[in-house]
Amino acid sequence: MPFSRSERNGSTSTNQSNGTPARAAGIVPIEPIVSPLSLPQVTDAELQRYADLVYRRTGVRISPQKKTLLSNRLRRRLKETGIRTYSEYYDYLTKLPPQHPEWDAFLQEITTHETYLFRDEAQWRWFRDKFLPEMAAIQTGAAKTLRIWSAACSTGDEAFTAACCIAACLPDFHSWRITILGTDIGLGAVEQAKTAVFGERAMRLVPEDYKKRFFDKLPNAQVWRAKPILTNMTAFRQHNLMDPLKERPFDLIFLKNVLIYFDSASKQVVVKNVLQVLRPNGYLLVGPAEGVGDLLRDMKRAQPWLYQKPPEPPTESAPTTARPALKTVESRR
Repeated sequence: MPFSRSERNGSTSTNQSNGTPARAAGIVPIEPIVSPLSLPQVTDAELQRYADLVYRRTGVRISPQKKTLLSNRLRRRLKETGIRTYSEYYDYLTKLPPQHPEWDAFLQEITTHETYLFRDEAQWRWFRDKFLPEMAAIQTGAAKTLRIWSAACSTGDEAFTAACCIAACLPDFHSWRITILGTDIGLGAVEQAKTAVFGERAMRLVPEDYKKRFFDKLPNAQVWRAKPILTNMTAFRQHNLMDPLKERPFDLIFLKNVLIYFDSASKQVVVKNVLQVLRPNGYLLVGPAEGVGDLLRDMKRAQPWLYQKPPEPPTESAPTTARPALKTVESRR
C-alpha cells in the first residue's frame, strides 16, 4: 500500500464523559468495552461509504476484492475506540479535523502492508553500481550534493536502504551534503521511521557486513537501530502525495508500489506532483508493476521500473532586432 505499512497494537476504550475515544483523549484503557463478537455485520453500503471516504482523503481506490480486508480493519477500529456501530464510527470520524490522531489510526489500519530493507535487489544493484558513480562523476565542484525522496516511505525501510548503500559505496560521502527525505501520509509510520528501529523480519535481506557497520542490535530485543552514520542522512515528515511537495528538486525519487493503488485521475495528480520536484536528468524509480502507462511518456525509460526526466531544452536567445528609426515629423506652422 502507498502509505502506512506498520501494524499498531493496543486497546482503546471510550471516555464516557464526552464520547471521545480514549486513544484520542490520552487515556490508558483497562479493558475493551466492545467484544468483537458483539459487533454487528457491516453492510455493503457501509463498506462503500468507507471506501469512498478513503478515496476522498487519499486518492486511493479500494477495489471490491479488498472489501473483506476493509471489513476486518474496520472491526479493529471499532474495538479500539469502543464505538459500537460502523455508522457511528463513520459519523465520528468525518466530524474530526484532518489532523486528529484517529484519522491517522484509521488510515494506517486501512493502508497497511509489509515493507523491509533491500526490497527488489535489482533496483538496489542499479543504485549502487550505476546511479552513485554517475552522481560522483557529475559532482565536480567543492560542494557535492545528493537529494533523494522516498515517497510513501512507510517506516523508513527504503530510505535507510539508500543510506546504507551511500555509506558503503560512496567513499567520500562525509564531504557531501546528502538529503534522504522520507514522507508518508501516516503520522504513525513517520514517527516509527524517525526511531530508526527495525525488526528481524525487516532486516532479513540486509548483508551481514552492513548490519555490523551501520546498525546496533538492541540488548534483550530482536530489533536493530540504525547508527548516526545513517540517521544523519535521513529526515521524515508527513505528506499526502495528492498535494504538491514544497522542496528543492531531487536527483532521485522512489515511488515504489504506490501508483497501483490509485485510479487514473489520482495517478495523474500524484505523478504531476512528483515530477515537479524531480530535476532535469533526474531519475524516477517505480515498482515493477505500477501500471504507469502513458503517464511517463515524456520520460526516457531505462528499465521497466526506471525512468529519466529529459534535460531542459536549450534556451534560445532572442534575435536582436534593431529598433526602427523614428520618423521626424515636421510640425506645421
